[in-house]
Amino acid sequence: MRLIIGIVVVLMSVFGGYMAMGGHIEVLWQPFEAVIILGAAIGAFCIANPPAVLKAVGSIFGSLFKGPRYDKDAFLELLGLQYTLFKLAKSKGNLALEAHVENPSESAIFGQFPKFTSDHHAVEFMCDYLRMITLGTENAHELEALMDEELETHHQERERIVASIQALADGTPALGIVAAVLGVIKTMGAIDQPPEILGHLIGGALVGTFLGVFVAYGFFGPMAQSLRNTYEAESKYFLSMKAGLLAHMAGYAPAVSIEFARKALMSDVRPSFTEVEQATASLQAAG
Repeated sequence: MRLIIGIVVVLMSVFGGYMAMGGHIEVLWQPFEAVIILGAAIGAFCIANPPAVLKAVGSIFGSLFKGPRYDKDAFLELLGLQYTLFKLAKSKGNLALEAHVENPSESAIFGQFPKFTSDHHAVEFMCDYLRMITLGTENAHELEALMDEELETHHQERERIVASIQALADGTPALGIVAAVLGVIKTMGAIDQPPEILGHLIGGALVGTFLGVFVAYGFFGPMAQSLRNTYEAESKYFLSMKAGLLAHMAGYAPAVSIEFARKALMSDVRPSFTEVEQATASLQAAG
């Protein structure tokens, strides 16, 4: 909804304002200018980006429309999962986690948290580091460095997608100039025509500059920033897991470990201490 509202506001502000000051909207209909600019932008996009980024184009629009995939309920569920796992490890030892992390799809613990288990990357991240703990990893600093390296790699993969959209925003104004220059060349070929025809041709050429700047700053630039914000918000899901796991390795009680995990979350989606306490109490009662 936020994306649709933004698009409507941009279009109404630009074209509505143009018409309100007496502009003729039909003059802006220059389809071949759009073909030059957008076609060249798509071609440049394909040249500049690796196959992994090109394959991710479909997911870009899903992220733009839906926003961050993790809401407050998802974070509350994550904290509940960590609490359950850490409580089991505290009471029966870390080796008790082995059966659950080796086959999470059949684990009774993971089965209680469907939002978490539906996220393959999150399940893999959690199970990989719990497995290392069950295998005897005791150096928290080394494990933290490994987590940081994995999270940084994941961040770089997503940043490539953001950078590809930002490159479109940076390049389309120049492509608009290309379209405008081509329009001027066409106009110069009709220099012997009457002023009304020349005026129409010059106006059509200038539409290229307008269109390039318009799509760059009205759409591509905001899209890149929106994706960046979405990916940064989603990264907190994994940083919360990291904080909880390291606190568990440090020997803290489960309730304290998930408090470390809770504090890693952004304030707008962070459950309160009371909400977490109530959620973990119900899990304890259910167990």
